[in-house]
Amino acid sequence: MASSRKPAPSAEIAVGLSGGVDSVVLLHQLKENSKARVRAVHVHHGLSPNADAWARFCTKLCKRLDVPLAVRKVKVVRKGRGLEAAAREARYQAFRKERAEVIALAHNLDDQAETVLMNLLRGAGARGASGMPEQGRLGGKILWRPLLGVPRSEIEAYARKHNLDWIEDESNADESLTRNFIRRRVGPLLERRFPQWKQSLGRAARHFSKREIGREDLLRKYLQSRGLKAPSEAKLVEMLKQLSSGGARTRLEHDGATLRVYRGKLLSDAATSAEFSSREWKGEPRLKLPALGGELRFRKARGKGIALEHKPLSIRLRSGGERLQPDPRRPRRTLKNLFQEAGVPPWERERLPLLYRGDDLVWVPGLGIDARFQAPPGARGLVPEWRSTLRAA
Repeated sequence: MASSRKPAPSAEIAVGLSGGVDSVVLLHQLKENSKARVRAVHVHHGLSPNADAWARFCTKLCKRLDVPLAVRKVKVVRKGRGLEAAAREARYQAFRKERAEVIALAHNLDDQAETVLMNLLRGAGARGASGMPEQGRLGGKILWRPLLGVPRSEIEAYARKHNLDWIEDESNADESLTRNFIRRRVGPLLERRFPQWKQSLGRAARHFSKREIGREDLLRKYLQSRGLKAPSEAKLVEMLKQLSSGGARTRLEHDGATLRVYRGKLLSDAATSAEFSSREWKGEPRLKLPALGGELRFRKARGKGIALEHKPLSIRLRSGGERLQPDPRRPRRTLKNLFQEAGVPPWERERLPLLYRGDDLVWVPGLGIDARFQAPPGARGLVPEWRSTLRAA
């Protein structure tokens, strides 16, 4: 029976042992073929009248295989969730407390195909279509599913070949549970028309998973490049979900910064809402404006910038209705249209320092200098530049 060989660590592996055929085979395989120290964890949910019998079965099995076993009794709290989801969370909470560095679970190809199909039927996006990852994180531990590419038929054949016993959970016959309905009713129908449907969905899940992993890595690198703390695995997934599904108004707060998506690009800032009052520019080459989160810089040049005779200048914020003519060959246009054309995000437009001469708008960051105030060829001018400290370049 082919199975994944990663991570094959030398550290201790704890196998989630339910007593079903999948987990019994996984435990047997790892015990026989792995160089790592193998132990087992049986989570006692107390939901079935047979729960105590299952725990006894796992105890006898582990004694026969000479594998240490921990039986963890948990309380399943639904809190508005379905029973399956609540029981899964209880199991994961128990796994988090294990001392082993790797938690091995016995999900197989059939489980993966069923999961992908369920997620798609529920309207899930790329994250749902990626199904279960072969390797992920559970707190500080590695969560490993070495049988994820192995069909259940091969697992059962392995169990018979090695004379392994296992238990059957009576809830697997309950077709009111979505997974059981798909397994018992939908799966056989698909099998008749599409014999490779499980392999096909498993392959699609791997493709989507690679895409999702790539997006997670990009987000991690993006946050790191801006000096922001790395989020937990769960928060990272949730951040990606919101950023992917949300529109231009989506905003996420993380480590003192705000993440937003504009025109398909991820942008971050630590936008301040501090009050800013109009002020005069007194000729400083650098003028810090902490209320706006940046610094205005001026350099002298010939034939470019603002003609020197147009001083004094003042600094104000946008109030609405302003127009600018940065290109003398084109008509004067509203800042709204110019900002849209230049791709300046809406939330940045209201906090940009605009230069005025009296009541006339002279310069706007990212848009340029109005044609009336541009230095002619050969004449001395001042080239303004806005350096924001709220968003890295």
